[in-house]
Amino acid sequence: MTKETIAAEIAAGKAVLGIEFGSTRIKAVLIDSENEPVAGGAFDWENSLVDGIWTYSLEEIHNGISTAFAELKKDVQSKYGVKLTKLRSLGISAMMHGYLAFGKDGTLLVPFRTWRNTITGEASQKLSALFGYP
Repeated sequence: MTKETIAAEIAAGKAVLGIEFGSTRIKAVLIDSENEPVAGGAFDWENSLVDGIWTYSLEEIHNGISTAFAELKKDVQSKYGVKLTKLRSLGISAMMHGYLAFGKDGTLLVPFRTWRNTITGEASQKLSALFGYP
């Protein structure tokens, strides 16, 4: 696909944004209609041990996704001379062994748990009982 075709797709809102919350960085990648990466941005981060739990703060999550997306938008502008204003779709993934649990009102119920924690026994028992898992 040519640079001009990619620019036209981006301007028309046909590109797809993928965001991944990894354990060492947050990545934002824009792909074209041929599923090829055309732009990207990232934010490096490291979890912290807070009150015995390996976690990331909500502030760092917000800062990280904002920074990664801002870098991606700059990359689009630099490479293709167009401003990213709309998308065809968006996908978000997170580290396999981490989770964020929110209440109905949107508040975080427990600190962001990461792959480094080994304290899931009690939660596993309660969730297994709740969902009828043997």
